[in-house]
Amino acid sequence: MMVVTLASCGIVVAIMQTLIAPLLPSLPRLAHTDLSTASWMVTATLITGCVANPVFGRIGDMYGKRRMIIVSLASMTIGSLMCSFTSDIGLLIAGRAFQGAALALIPLGISIIRDELPPERVPGAVAVVSGTLGTGAAIGFPLAAALVEYSNWHTMFWVAAVVGVIDIAMVLRYVPESPNRTAGRFDISGAVGLSVALVSLLVGVEKGSEWGWTSPKTLLCFALAVGVSLAWGRWEMRFRTPLVDLRVSAQPAVLLTNLAATLIGFSFYANALSTAQLVQEPASTGYGLGERVVVAGLCILPGGLLQAGLAGVVARMVRGCGP
Repeated sequence: MMVVTLASCGIVVAIMQTLIAPLLPSLPRLAHTDLSTASWMVTATLITGCVANPVFGRIGDMYGKRRMIIVSLASMTIGSLMCSFTSDIGLLIAGRAFQGAALALIPLGISIIRDELPPERVPGAVAVVSGTLGTGAAIGFPLAAALVEYSNWHTMFWVAAVVGVIDIAMVLRYVPESPNRTAGRFDISGAVGLSVALVSLLVGVEKGSEWGWTSPKTLLCFALAVGVSLAWGRWEMRFRTPLVDLRVSAQPAVLLTNLAATLIGFSFYANALSTAQLVQEPASTGYGLGERVVVAGLCILPGGLLQAGLAGVVARMVRGCGP
């Protein structure tokens, strides 16, 4: 039941992350804002997730991984409830930021699996939990699209909140706390520096087309991102128990794997977000298909199903020829 519960958490993460994509073209109208601001409902989640992964991972190593899984689920549930009650774009973005903490669930769950299961069972269990990202995406896109078209669009956030509460109960019942602990002091400065660098970079990217790519505000965001990143990197190299071990991250096996994962993640989001918008854009644009939001959700479905189906195949490949 431990693997089933962690897989359920993974599905919730994927649903939470993808449920906004079919809605994105309609958000400016629903939230009474412009598309650039509405897109922060995606960006805010990614920023929080980028910070939550190393921060929650480090705290989990020090004080308990199951405890941080519950914190992640609680944050996602709070964010879902915030979004379910309002159409104010500021509160919606804040709620989505809270939801982003759930992105730490997958690495925390995989870490517990490695601590609790015998080595021969680890590859299969990790593949199942990782594959839930595809399962959740396959469920999340058409579910969100159907709720948007046939019900109140806030309903999808109510569904995410209810599932979050159920998963918290399952984690408390079926997931044991890992006995492994690491000593050291939490790197507060590293967490703040990483947050500032990411927010500065993404604000510059997000607002660059609106402000102008050579405007003082855009250049200031990029300069701040570069300057803070360099200072953060120097701090991490000197801190005894850093938030991110840059020496390990620079090793070719880790660096190239992370680079590949970054490119795959880029292609996944580019495909999901652009497909959802292209399908719904009016045919008069010359590139849109002019279809309903439900059709956009169904167009994303095959990729999610394939990702979910390949989880077992990957597990057998890992056992046969290594990761």
